[in-house]
Amino acid sequence: MEVDPLTGLEAARLGLYVHFPYCLRRCPYCDFTIAIARSIPGARYADAVLGELQLRLAQRPAWTERPLDSIYLGGGTPSLWDPAEVGRVLQGIARALPLAVDAEISLEANPEVADTARLAGYRAAGVNRLSLGIQSFEPGVLATLGRSHSPSDAEDAFRAARAAGFENVSADLIHGVPGQSLAGAVEDARRAAALRPEHVSSYVLTVERDHLGAETVFSRRLRQGRLALPDDAAVVEMVDAVGEVLAASGLERYEISSHAVPGRHSRHNALYWTGGESLALGAGAVGFRRDGAGGLRTTNLRSTPRWLEAVEAGRLPDEERETLGPEALYEERLLLGLRLRSGVDLRRLWAEHGAVPRTTAVEALVRDGFLEPVGARFRLTGRGAHLHQEISARLV
Repeated sequence: MEVDPLTGLEAARLGLYVHFPYCLRRCPYCDFTIAIARSIPGARYADAVLGELQLRLAQRPAWTERPLDSIYLGGGTPSLWDPAEVGRVLQGIARALPLAVDAEISLEANPEVADTARLAGYRAAGVNRLSLGIQSFEPGVLATLGRSHSPSDAEDAFRAARAAGFENVSADLIHGVPGQSLAGAVEDARRAAALRPEHVSSYVLTVERDHLGAETVFSRRLRQGRLALPDDAAVVEMVDAVGEVLAASGLERYEISSHAVPGRHSRHNALYWTGGESLALGAGAVGFRRDGAGGLRTTNLRSTPRWLEAVEAGRLPDEERETLGPEALYEERLLLGLRLRSGVDLRRLWAEHGAVPRTTAVEALVRDGFLEPVGARFRLTGRGAHLHQEISARLV
């Protein structure tokens, strides 16, 4: 893994993302590309993922010139995918692309489908990092979020991960949920920390339309006045309190929503925050590659049946292709880089992208307590982190 010179964070420079869309149900807040299915066509989907990989490499052989630093299997619910099929996909990737010796290979898992035997199968297949979608330990919050596991299921899944041989486990938490209290969010953080994970992602609930432009259950309820979200001040209090609990347990915040013990940050996620390149496979998967001073972002067909049909017919399953110029890349690099506690070398960023220096704006943000210098870099203060997007906009 390389250290990104702008942020000082070790991050994958080239990663591969595999999207597994299948779920048993859609959570009311979910805006991801998913397909509800009781019978999972795991073998067919694995065949199609490997088929798309060959199409992508035929289109751009340059993908094979550098080793993959990370592979991430997200969803959806990847833990519904049979471990043998996951192993077949990982073997196919390793045959087609060089893989770094220390590559991080992650898989997302839901507690209700994460028993020891299944998780041991993923570990044997080559997965070395597990991300558990715990979300909360409070039954009422889990019910509001539409989750089907119980608090004990979450703890059992974590113990199963350890029994299966995983030494790098992340737990996801969500706060700012309707009806959730500050005490409840703090207790969630305490129970998560008590499991001794290497990483915790603590997200604030967002309510928005899904990627197809349709409303989620929560967004419809919010529009109809049937959903009451906690006010901003309450959410800020939750964020700060959760961060304090996790920090006291050795899980330091290294990104706005991410906490880890030293050396266990998500190197694949860091790829996105530091402008790395990603090859993406599967329905709705989003990839990015540099192209001269700009870049190209591709989004696969979001409809799983249409994605399968295209790949099985030997066609690239592109739905969108977005060309990003130098200015757009600068804005994105700034926005995402400022999420990191290590900060951004703004002067170097300005020079690399030919951007007009915003020295006066930086000085004002430092004076007002929103930014602070860290060596050659600048980072958001605790106060500034709550206004991340607004501050980023002032530096564009």
